[in-house]
Amino acid sequence: MLRPPYQAYDRLYVYHLDRADIPAFADPDLIGIWIEDDTAVLFFHRAKDQLVAELCARHGCTLVYQADLDYGDWEAGQFITSFTAGGITVSPVWEKGQADIRLDPSVIFGSGFHPTTRVCLETVLSYLQSPEAAIRTMLDLGTGTGLLSIAAARFGAEKITAIDNNPLACAVARANCRLNKVAERVDVREMDLRRSKPATSGYNLVVANLYRGLLEQLMRTPSFWEGELYILSGFMQSMEAELLAELPTEKIRFLDRKRSDKWCIWVLGNRKATG
Repeated sequence: MLRPPYQAYDRLYVYHLDRADIPAFADPDLIGIWIEDDTAVLFFHRAKDQLVAELCARHGCTLVYQADLDYGDWEAGQFITSFTAGGITVSPVWEKGQADIRLDPSVIFGSGFHPTTRVCLETVLSYLQSPEAAIRTMLDLGTGTGLLSIAAARFGAEKITAIDNNPLACAVARANCRLNKVAERVDVREMDLRRSKPATSGYNLVVANLYRGLLEQLMRTPSFWEGELYILSGFMQSMEAELLAELPTEKIRFLDRKRSDKWCIWVLGNRKATG
């Protein structure tokens, strides 16, 4: 995340360590620590070879690899700037001017420039603006930066639960919720969906922008299908047949299907809730 004196991202200095339980430490150039299984990925604004060597010596870990890259390369070549989707404007914190949502994307998925995030955002907003849908509660699985949850809170939802397995993503999402003054309506929780399955009962809308394998795990879990409306994404057209085979058609029906580039998005309804 951005902290003074930094106001934007330029270069990323990345250090991948083979140990996840690195104790917290303070450094003015630290962007954040990405924890993934048994590894830790440290992101800095400036090169920190000596500091990382000291951390490895102190905590008995090894530097697996390191990289120096442009921030745009981390974002798959995208230049992060303001954009409009679903009638709202989303701006990174380093840009001035009017915006409905301000976002510090940090090094977390969900800046709004990936096709799945953009189409999910547009679809969430379209249902929020539909009186018939009556969206008041939302479960956001794989929240990333918190963008979808913030949009839901800003445009009608009263209670949102946002879940991510990445501690850094949770910290970034909470910071973005505070920045957009919706923290009281968005409960950000750290949870590994591979090991724990959230209860969907009581949610008008469940959004899951995840990868195919995790979507399949969720779809095989009966308790996943206790919500009312579902927006699923994070898979390509070539993966649809396998995912279709996991749908409990006696409980769930198709409402819509969209594509953006090679990515797909499904809108599904619980037959009991949507008729």
